[in-house]
Amino acid sequence: MTAPVFVVEELPAGRGAFVLDGPEGRHAVSVKRLRPGEAVVLTDGAGRWAPGEVVAAEGKDRLVVSLTDVVEEPAESPRITVVQALPKGDRGELAVETMTETGVDAIVPWAASRCITQWKGERGLKALAKWRATAREAGKQSRRVRFPEVADAATTHQVAALLARADFAAVLHEDRDYGSEPLATAQLPGEGEIVLVVGPEGGVSPEELALFAEAGAKAYRLGRTVLRTSTAGTAAAALILSRTGRWS
Repeated sequence: MTAPVFVVEELPAGRGAFVLDGPEGRHAVSVKRLRPGEAVVLTDGAGRWAPGEVVAAEGKDRLVVSLTDVVEEPAESPRITVVQALPKGDRGELAVETMTETGVDAIVPWAASRCITQWKGERGLKALAKWRATAREAGKQSRRVRFPEVADAATTHQVAALLARADFAAVLHEDRDYGSEPLATAQLPGEGEIVLVVGPEGGVSPEELALFAEAGAKAYRLGRTVLRTSTAGTAAAALILSRTGRWS
């Protein structure tokens, strides 16, 4: 088991003692019950991290850590972005959690035309905050030091613009009346950005498919079964990660 990961706003410039306090310190001391001599990793969640060793636990929410040099982890390539249609209930957080654990680099919430859930006003802001908090916690749990970016909710036209800029753009779509290719045999770039679109439970509408096709995105299928919107992105990302060598 690798060392537990804790998030800090800013890492120190060099070696030395560092005090981890606040919610992260409380979790380290009161929940993880870390003791002197145990290893930890501190990160800003954007690729900068430092290994350390616990020196002392003070009270219920202060952990004194001796840090070594700060390391800059480069961004992965190719970069994988998943455009995720808004699912019902807590399935959105489930999708974000598993995609984060798998290794997705960015997640774009999408208000597709067939989405039952719609993010509006205060409710939308709270839902977005939940997705971002889920990505942060899943990033820590999976020992990542570069957490996925969770963008603001995108419209269909904004998704089309994102697809037009991608080096590989795919819409996951399974329909006997609509031609699609197997994602397992698609020609993938070795670098750049890969964008995968996951539609809602009702599927991607014909109008959306046409707009995405104009932007250069093709329809692809994962296999013989139809996955739910909350699991399709994770399955597709795992396939891409294994085929591009990022899991080597």
